[in-house]
Amino acid sequence: MSYNFYGWENASVPPINSDFMGIADPRQLYDALTGIWCGYTCAPRLREKWSTDNITLGQCSITAFLAQDIFGGKVYGVLRPGGNYHCYNVVGDVVFDLTSEQFGDEKLGYSDNPEQFREVHFAKAEKRERYEYLRAELLKYLADK
Repeated sequence: MSYNFYGWENASVPPINSDFMGIADPRQLYDALTGIWCGYTCAPRLREKWSTDNITLGQCSITAFLAQDIFGGKVYGVLRPGGNYHCYNVVGDVVFDLTSEQFGDEKLGYSDNPEQFREVHFAKAEKRERYEYLRAELLKYLADK
C-alpha cells in the first residue's frame, strides 16, 4: 500500500512502548489516526479550515508527540510563516511526518530544524487536552480491534 505522508517509504521503525499493542510501525499509526483525527483534535486557529478532505490539518504537534510515545526518537519543528512550528518525527535515521499532507504539494525542509519539547507545547492547556484525547481515542481503538 502507498501513503502520501513524508517519509512513509522508510517508516518501518518498531514500537518501544507496549501500551500501544497493534501498532507495529508509523504507517499503522497513520491508518489508526485517520479514523480519530477530527475538528476537535485540530489546532483551534485552524478549525474552521479543517475538513474530512484535509484530516491532517492542525494535527502536527499532538500527533508527533504521540508517535514519540510509541516509537521513541525526537520531535523537530519546521518554522512556518507566522512563527509556529510544524512538528515531525525522527527515530534514528528515519524521518517521518504523519501530518505532512496538510501542505499539499509544498515541500518542507526536514533537516537542521530545532528540536521541539512537549513541556513547551503542552504548556498550552488546549494542546495538552487535544493530545490526551488523541491518545485516549487511539487506546480505545486498539482495545476494540
